[in-house]
Amino acid sequence: MDQSALDATPRTPTSAAADSGVTLHVCVTCRAGEEGQQDQAAPRAGRRLHDALAEAQRHDGAPHFRIAEVECLSNCDRGCSAALTGPGRWSYIYGDLSEASVDDLLLGASRYAATEDGLVPWRERPTILRRGVIARIPPAPKPV
Repeated sequence: MDQSALDATPRTPTSAAADSGVTLHVCVTCRAGEEGQQDQAAPRAGRRLHDALAEAQRHDGAPHFRIAEVECLSNCDRGCSAALTGPGRWSYIYGDLSEASVDDLLLGASRYAATEDGLVPWRERPTILRRGVIARIPPAPKPV
């Protein structure tokens, strides 16, 4: 849990939010408890989540981040998973996601893209991103 952000003041969006380099990676191989699925041709839960996110973002009209599919985030016990990353920012891995999480994921990713460091104040994060956080990873150090 990111307790340090509990009392942080809201951050203002950066002027280059659309060019932020932020990516929401969505595991398209996640089964989310559907291992016994009879129809192997049916899209997996992770694929459905990715496609729903991409469709909702298209309707938004002003993407502030990229949505990318990934084969596996190695978080299989926690349902559908996604990761938020960006240059010079903290990265996050989330689990327990579903198609019902689309609006909250888009909102959370937009708020993340509006920061310079990836630290969205705790109270400004959608509940699904507060409860479903698996890991918070520091930014890679800048080369010397």
